[in-house]
Amino acid sequence: MNTPIEGLEVHELTVHADNRGWFKENWAGQKLRPVQNNVSFNARRGATRGMHAEPWDKWVSVANGRVYGAWVDMREGSATFGATFGVEIGPGTAVFVPRGVANGFQALEDATSYIYLVNQRYNPNGAYAFCSYREIEWPLTPTELSEADKEHPALADATPVPPRKILVTGANGQLGRALRAVYTDAEADFFIREEFDITDPGERDWSGYWAIINCAAYNDVNGAETDRAGAWAVNATAVAGLARIADEHDLTLVHVSSDYIFDGTVEVHDEAELPSPLSAYGTSKAAGDTAAQTTRRHYVIRTSWVFGEGANFMDTMARLHARGVSPSVVCDQRGRPTSAEDLAKGIAHLLATGAEYGVYNLTSEGDTAGRDEIAMAVFAGCGGDPADVHPVTSAQYAELVGPEAPRPRESTLSLDKIKATGFSPSNWRAALAIYLALREG
Repeated sequence: MNTPIEGLEVHELTVHADNRGWFKENWAGQKLRPVQNNVSFNARRGATRGMHAEPWDKWVSVANGRVYGAWVDMREGSATFGATFGVEIGPGTAVFVPRGVANGFQALEDATSYIYLVNQRYNPNGAYAFCSYREIEWPLTPTELSEADKEHPALADATPVPPRKILVTGANGQLGRALRAVYTDAEADFFIREEFDITDPGERDWSGYWAIINCAAYNDVNGAETDRAGAWAVNATAVAGLARIADEHDLTLVHVSSDYIFDGTVEVHDEAELPSPLSAYGTSKAAGDTAAQTTRRHYVIRTSWVFGEGANFMDTMARLHARGVSPSVVCDQRGRPTSAEDLAKGIAHLLATGAEYGVYNLTSEGDTAGRDEIAMAVFAGCGGDPADVHPVTSAQYAELVGPEAPRPRESTLSLDKIKATGFSPSNWRAALAIYLALREG
């Protein structure tokens, strides 16, 4: 049944009746993932409760008797804010009530049991909203009202329920900074490690969030070879913890993975390829990649060679050019760089469009290039001579700087799946030119 409140849905249930009574499947996976089941017994006809808007979704129905269910949209910014709706609920009816829509009901028979499933546990410090039961035209004269329900304000004087936000971890990294340009403070909360450590998230009221974007990571590829426990704690164990949180609170988890989960023996990696890491860092990222996929609502984003505001390969090469250094750069590691802006916009696109959950490769578009070719592009973009970059093999580079963690030789990621959702990344060479121009500016 269509309702005048956006997201409020009336569902018809099949009731199997015989001489013994009836049976129904009250909930079968529709709309929410419940963590609590509540029952409200109403001894007398006319008993009325409401109107209460909590920061969680509900699935309401009756175990016996009948009620008149009623709702008021109290969601700040909702297209149907202030709209009301009511419907009789018997054994054959259930209603999905989205977060922030005030819920109330009136018993139409004596000894009525009203049941509701919710996807958040009650939190005494949560953000709740209320409006008067007088906003509804009840079929019976309301009776048995609680003192609290009698005192709720009219909708015009009530405090609306604010929209849920996205929680962003690792907000000072390249991706975190790029996401700040995509989301306003009203849409997302950005946390640096000192404010939210993913290895020890502690207690938090998650009812105000609908998604987590995990930008935090242990990114020292060489350091992970000797600090394997540290890399594993951040890149694997902590991600498993975020996955549990997402499942417990019915959130969408966005986790950023890496081309380093592959051994680089194929030229182009698609989303179906199984991990085959070469290094301790790659192993920890592969474990986190897998852990994030265990949660029901997930986007695992595999990317490579990110450049944006902060420390990165492009910035290093530009600094070497400015100092007049002619660097030796490996020529046998090939891939496609990723603008942090493309990465941020691609993630926002998946969340905004509600694309199918799963694993997505996301880099900038363009040709596959060796690290030496990318360094040459940086030198040229800075007004220098690309010939100042000296290509060397990985083995030769190790002789110059010492042993390094093994890297995949081929890191190009297929973009077919992300492009099929309607997202088109920029060409990395164009993005690099813009990056260098802004960096100089």
